[in-house]
Amino acid sequence: MLVAFSITPLGVGEGVGAQVAEAVRVVRDSGLPNRTDAMFTTVEGEWDEVMDVVRRACEAVDAPRVSLVLKADIRPGVTDAMTTKVATVERHLRGD
Repeated sequence: MLVAFSITPLGVGEGVGAQVAEAVRVVRDSGLPNRTDAMFTTVEGEWDEVMDVVRRACEAVDAPRVSLVLKADIRPGVTDAMTTKVATVERHLRGD
């Protein structure tokens, strides 16, 4: 499955980069394929392992309150969807 999620620390002031970095560190240390951009972190793996990473990322944020936005693509048997989905769109853009 692919999960794109965003964690927003609440109650810590305007700058939240340090708290978000701790959440991203959990994802990167998980060993699962992942990508972080300006809005979301995407992680790929089996249901239990991905959801465990999301839970631990939320727990790593030092804030009195945490907002979580999550979008999942649950497609059993598919691997490397994080790169193949983008490659398909790029192929269509090239007109292949």
